Order: sequence, then C-alpha cells, then structure tokens
Amino acid sequence: MSASQEVSFAFQPLLSTRTGRMVAVEALARPGQGGIHALYRAASRAGQLVQTDIALVGHALLAAEDSHTLSQDRSVPLHVNVLAATAARPDEIMHYITPVLRHTGRVSSSVVLEIGTPFCQVRRKDLLAGIDKLRAEGFRIALDGIGDGDVPLALLAEVAPDMYKVDSHLLAGLPDDPAALAMFEALAQLANRTDGRLAAVGVDNNAQLLALSRLGVRVAQGRGLADAVQEPELLQAMAEAATQRVTAVKPPRVTDFLHPAVMLPVNATADDVRSTLAERPDVNGVVLVDDKWMPRYSIDRSRFLLIVAGPYGHALHAKRAASRHADPPLLIDREATGIELLELVGDTDWERTADDVVVTDEAGRCVGVVRITEVIRGVADMKVEQAAALNPLTRLPGTDAVAREVDRRIADGHMFVISWLDIDSFKKVNDTMGFATGDDLIRSFGRSLVEGSASMPGVVVGHVGGDDFLVVSDLDEISPLAGTLLDTPWSAEGMPVAVSLASLICGVRTVSSYREASRLLAPLKTQAKAVPGSSWVLGRPGSDRVDVLRGRSAPGPAEAATA
Repeated sequence: MSASQEVSFAFQPLLSTRTGRMVAVEALARPGQGGIHALYRAASRAGQLVQTDIALVGHALLAAEDSHTLSQDRSVPLHVNVLAATAARPDEIMHYITPVLRHTGRVSSSVVLEIGTPFCQVRRKDLLAGIDKLRAEGFRIALDGIGDGDVPLALLAEVAPDMYKVDSHLLAGLPDDPAALAMFEALAQLANRTDGRLAAVGVDNNAQLLALSRLGVRVAQGRGLADAVQEPELLQAMAEAATQRVTAVKPPRVTDFLHPAVMLPVNATADDVRSTLAERPDVNGVVLVDDKWMPRYSIDRSRFLLIVAGPYGHALHAKRAASRHADPPLLIDREATGIELLELVGDTDWERTADDVVVTDEAGRCVGVVRITEVIRGVADMKVEQAAALNPLTRLPGTDAVAREVDRRIADGHMFVISWLDIDSFKKVNDTMGFATGDDLIRSFGRSLVEGSASMPGVVVGHVGGDDFLVVSDLDEISPLAGTLLDTPWSAEGMPVAVSLASLICGVRTVSSYREASRLLAPLKTQAKAVPGSSWVLGRPGSDRVDVLRGRSAPGPAEAATA
C-alpha cells in the first residue's frame, strides 16, 4: 500500500479500428522509482502482492477523477490492470474498491478489469470463481498478455472475456508474417463466437490500424495512436481510411436522424421531469443542461418512471434533484456517421443501448438527440445499397470502389500498382459451352482473386463487368498475386483458357487521377491480349517501354519496340 502511494498514472486511449474514435481508456501505473514489475517484486517479497495490486486499482480509479476526459464523461470505460492472483480473491477487491467507486461516482459496469500474468501462480478453479463474482458485481473482464504471457488457451474459452488483448509481440509480424496473420484471424473468430472484442496492443501507425481492421480486430492501443485523440485531422483521416476500405456507399450521418432535444436545467426536480414527460409522450427522455447548454445528464423515460411512479415514489422523489436518477449522457459529435454512433453504443453499458444519444456541436452544446432504432434502420438501408453495388456473380465491388481506392492512394502520395485482368476468348466459352459455364468460370476466377489476396492487406479487388477485373495493390504484392493467377491451369469444361494481366506501376505523382490511370492502362491490356497464352505485361506512366513478364512476345513492330 505504501509503495502504491508513490505511483502516478498515465491514461492511454483504446481506439476503434473501424472509426478511429476513442472507445475506452486504460490506466497505466507509473512508479516514481523503477518500473511496475520492480514494484510487484518488492511487494511480493514483503508478502503484500495482492494488497498492493488492489491498492493500485483504487488509486487508478481516484486518479481517473483528475483526468479531464474521464471526469467529464464517466460513461467512457476505464480499464485497470489486475493480477490473476488478485482476481481470484474478489471479496478483498470489493472490500477496498466499493468505497472508492462510491466516492468517485463511477459505476462498476464502466470499469474493465484487465486480468494479466502470471496465471501459473493461481488455481484455475479459484480464478474462474473469482471472475464469476466480479462479473456478478457488474465489472467487465478482459484477458491481457495473449500471445506473450502464460495465458492458457483453455482459459480463453472458459472465461469468454469481454475483451481479448493481444500482446505487441504478435503485432510486430503484421502484415507480412503468415503465422501472425493466422493467429489474429483465429482470435478474431474466437472473439466473434463468444461476443467479445479483440484488441491489439502496441499499434504504432495507421498502416497497422488498417491491417487490423481487415483482420477483424476491433480495438487498437499504442503510444503511436495516443496523439490521435488530440489531433482532429489525424482522427478524421483514420476514420475516413477505415470507412473507405469497407464502405462502397456513403454512410448516413448522425444529423440525418436528428430530433429536437427536450432540455431542462441541470437543477430540475424529479417532479419537473415527470410533468415534462407527461406532456410529451412522444419523447424517450430528457436532457439536463447547464446554463451554457452543455449536456450534463440524460434521463431515460422508462427507467425514470419506474422509480418515481411506483408506490411512495412521488413523496420520496418529487422535490429532490432529478439528476439523482440520471445517467451521464451518451455524446456524439454532429459530424459523426451513423456507423460511428453504432460503434459508440456497442461500447457502452448494455443496459443503455436503447437510450437516446445526445448530439453536440463544436462547442459541446446540445443540438438534439438521435434514436438508436432509426440509426440501425438507416445503416441497414446503407448496407442494402452496398450489397446492390456488388457484382451479383462474384459479390465483389465494382468500378466505384476501385476508383476511390486509386484516388485515395494518389492523394496520400503512395506508390501503387493498378492491374487489369481478363479471360482470353471469353466469348468463345459462352458461344461453345453456354452462359452457365461462362458464369461458373467467372465465379471461380473471382474466388481465386479473393483467396490469393487474402493475406495481402494492400490489395483491393473489383469486378468491373463481364470477365474484366481490376486490382489495386502495393508494389511487392502484385508479383505473388500474378503468380497465383497465371500458374493456375484454367479451363471451362475441359477447354483450356488463358488469362491476360496488364499492370501499370504508378509512382508518386506520376498519375493525377483514377481516370488518367485507367486511360494509361487500356493500351497495356491490348498488348497483353496480343501475347499468346496466359500473359502479363508491365508499363509505367511517361514511358513507352512495355515489359512482357509472362508469355511470348508477339512478332512484329511491337516486339521490336519492347526489345
């Protein structure tokens, strides 16, 4: 306990890989002398390990009150670290932590206990029983150190935590290490099956963030991302990058669903709120605001009326402050999208997923509320539009998605490759074997493209119609993908089929738009189809040179020019 009194705390945000927005904050202990492991070793030698660990939890909760973000919005989940040996003693935790929760006004459901190593020093039966008790008290559970510590695989299944936190050692292998990719994919599937969330620790840049999003990792944490919370431009760029990768149709904005908010002063009584709700049966609740129109509390109609409309409810509560029966408001900026709002609701208390969300302007003032059910319908409609934009044969996006990806890479100043891929003499397949056979061939071709690029985070595939496909990739990705496609012996009911691939290497500032890239790519496609057999040709903007990387060059002037 005395050691923990010399410890300060840093608060590191956890960000959504889908939207780039903060979904939680972790309290990280920073001892005045030495590291946290040295503190634990000293406490263990003194026989005070569990007591010191519990004291650190309490001090983390108290320190959160001095954090501007957390003190202003207690609905932001606070992650605190707990040793496995401590989690096995829930009665001691509650004995010391309950008064702290009461003092800070924070509810247990907004606290996530990150249970970490070592696990070998506690009996699994005791740990599981302790976790069950802590959950019964309202705490959420995360398992920390997956991939580097001694977390038993069986424990992941038995606990089914609310969050699986993967150590930074695994992240270092992304996006090129196939073993790291396989591990993240397996953990993402486990998290989905158990209604948990997968988080990666130690993320340093946006490239890793996008790779994690592609793999189904919903939350990212790291020093490199901490500044994003304080930099609106970077935050917006992250949100747009995540949205552009998965969204072919423009997502609805929060303001598309805005309703006027019913607002009362922050010092309104319960009787004031009851009268207002009686006069306005069409609203779901009331927002309590201060004299600057800043939302301070949110009152849900159903929960409030259950309290004040029962026996003796009026006598007990009518003249007292309505804020006693209120919750911290769920807040979202009016520039946010409907998808970001659903992400916010998914990361809040489960009991409040039906609450209205308060929309604020740049100054934090209340401008209205949105209803979750309407946003869900709006996003569902967007998904229907998105599905309609996919090619019905291959379920791949069309030209628009590829155009956005190319224009994004040009705007970001990235080198990339755009490739045009099609099946030679496809009309002959349809005329000879029938349209059904041709459709089967296109489906098979599309599947091979998707499967071949599954481990390549920089690849975007589009089916632009008929037997034509477009591929956008990083420079080091096109060669292995081309090998996968061109080495496959394609056939349609026994009839051999050749494929042509034309690639344009777009260096930084060598093309100005998708339109220009497609114009330069068209003659390369013609030259690829002129090469006998399955072929691959490569060109560059501003150069007449065309490299034939697969197939035999056709005789004539074109061959001489190539030489």
